[in-house]
Amino acid sequence: MRALYLIVPLAPLIGALIAGLFGKFVGRTGAHLITILGVLIATVASFMVLSDVIGGNTFDGTVYTWAVIGGLNLELGFLIDPLTALMMVVVTFVSLMVHIYTIGYMADDPGYQRFFSYISLFTFSMLMLVMSNNFLQLFFGWEAVGLVSYLLIGFWYRRPTAVAANLKAFLVNRVGDFGFVLGIGLVFAYFGTLHYAEVFAAAPSMAQRAIEFIPGTPWLLITVICICLFIGAMGKSAQFPLHVWLPDSMEGPTPISALIHAATMVTAGIFMVARMSPLFELSDVALSFVIVIGAITAFFMGILGIVQNDIKRVVAYSTLSQLGYMTVALGASAYAAGIFHLMTHAFFKALLFLAAGSVIIGMHHEQDIRNMGGLWKKMPVTWITALIGSLALIGIPFFSGFYSKDSIIIAASAASSAGQWGASVAYWALTIGVFITAFYSFRMFFMVFHGQPRWHQSHHDGERDDEHHADEHHGEPHESANVITIPLVLLAIPSFVIGFVALEWMLGGNFFGNSIVVDAARHPAMTRVAEEAHSATAMGLHGFVSAPTYLALAGVALAAFLYLLRPGVAAVLKQRLAGLHRLLDNKYYLDWFNEVVFASGARKLGFGLWRGGDVGLIDGIAVNGSARLVGWVAGVSRRLQTGYIYHYAFGMIIGILVLITLFVTLNFVR
Repeated sequence: MRALYLIVPLAPLIGALIAGLFGKFVGRTGAHLITILGVLIATVASFMVLSDVIGGNTFDGTVYTWAVIGGLNLELGFLIDPLTALMMVVVTFVSLMVHIYTIGYMADDPGYQRFFSYISLFTFSMLMLVMSNNFLQLFFGWEAVGLVSYLLIGFWYRRPTAVAANLKAFLVNRVGDFGFVLGIGLVFAYFGTLHYAEVFAAAPSMAQRAIEFIPGTPWLLITVICICLFIGAMGKSAQFPLHVWLPDSMEGPTPISALIHAATMVTAGIFMVARMSPLFELSDVALSFVIVIGAITAFFMGILGIVQNDIKRVVAYSTLSQLGYMTVALGASAYAAGIFHLMTHAFFKALLFLAAGSVIIGMHHEQDIRNMGGLWKKMPVTWITALIGSLALIGIPFFSGFYSKDSIIIAASAASSAGQWGASVAYWALTIGVFITAFYSFRMFFMVFHGQPRWHQSHHDGERDDEHHADEHHGEPHESANVITIPLVLLAIPSFVIGFVALEWMLGGNFFGNSIVVDAARHPAMTRVAEEAHSATAMGLHGFVSAPTYLALAGVALAAFLYLLRPGVAAVLKQRLAGLHRLLDNKYYLDWFNEVVFASGARKLGFGLWRGGDVGLIDGIAVNGSARLVGWVAGVSRRLQTGYIYHYAFGMIIGILVLITLFVTLNFVR
């Protein structure tokens, strides 16, 4: 099996290298065939690994020793357990669907080979992250997905908005990664190792150890480490306030939007916290910090989806909200429920993004949902798959999202009952968030696929740059090619059934085993979830009489009333609530705040350091000042060197008189 472990990440890497370095030789067809073959091999191998792990076989070992420094081994190694195997399957399967979809979506793009190289490299990076057994390799995968996301978000590099978006993503993630590096540094400084198993084994003995950043203010070491690591997760998984890069990442092509939001990058932080459960379980402060941040993200970012008109941005804000749900599960110590939602979300969110891309193609690259409507007749496959994805997203019973979202709400309720700080707020935020999610999801669905057609009113190139697509003609909307619709169908199947199929053995049983550690006596949320998850059928039937389902249906009903039955009412409400709408449209002015306070503040600080430090202190005093001092000393000394002998003789006489005076004075004092 060790050879199989190597095949999983290396197959996409080889495909990426061939398509990227030899794209001109293999051509467009060769590029997509090679990369798809690599990801297909990785997908098949991942399913084989999952089957082997379910059979009880795990692995934790070194693959390659990079360097040995003193007693520290810097290694590349794999940890293959249920958590890793599940992530491998999710990453490779969704990536495979995106690769196939890309053949149709990027068919006319001149960067075809480059794009396939990037997405295959992205897959490799995420696999290295989830398969790692040490913090060094985790950091490598962590930074690699950040780098490739930068390249993909700015793929259309001639567009200023794309360049601004990838820079924003890169810089915001650097803020989170600063905390991440500090966390890893503290682990090495106090544990003396970077290997997961050794750190986790030593963690209980370090649980009460305190450190002082400020004298007289002790902090538990484990709490500081966990919060630092979670700050890294806040950047990668777009948690408030480091979420601002994610909506702007829609500047990239739709396939990469699906890959980033569904199976890679944004799920990295969720996976990392679940992997670090042996550390987080030792700090109630860190868990409460996590649950509060997740609740804020789930509730407030979901509200922003209500005012979005770009079809991709609506789906993007739903990603932010769902990431908040996963984070709440982590904070409630229901790590398995968070990973379960990560899995179900990967399928239906990839489906929704790819369906949005299908609509964009069918609408000749129009992205504004106000210029759509009535597309269900023109695009029946996209319509039915988008409906399945939307129903899964809002948590209708028996759809995949229902099982995972309801499990998280149950976990938040149990954590609140157990007295965990912040859990009560999280429970209400998630419960109300169900209504909000249903409202904005079906607002988009109804405006795109139902109602009166509005696509004859306006056409413009919403996503592709005019230089490459200026010759496209606009006509009737049309269904996308099979190479686009087939991935939609293949993603719609797990979006519908995977929750029902996997609930009992992932949450009701002990699927994750020792890969996730929970102190059930102190954090009983997962115990409560397991009780509810003993039967998928019973849980689904009970869902029809539960509050979240009623809230979801109410959200759908309100969306139908405002955007199908009485569309004029929505316009009136927008006018009457202009102030609130302006606040939401400007995303709570967080981008403005970041620009004015942080970006502008950093520029002013840099300007001050340049003027005061570089120009004033270094150039003015240290460099030029020392030169002027030397010049002044030289000028004074030059006046003493006249070249006349009688001047020197006079100086000698004066010197002798001074010495005699000092000699006599000192003897007199004695």
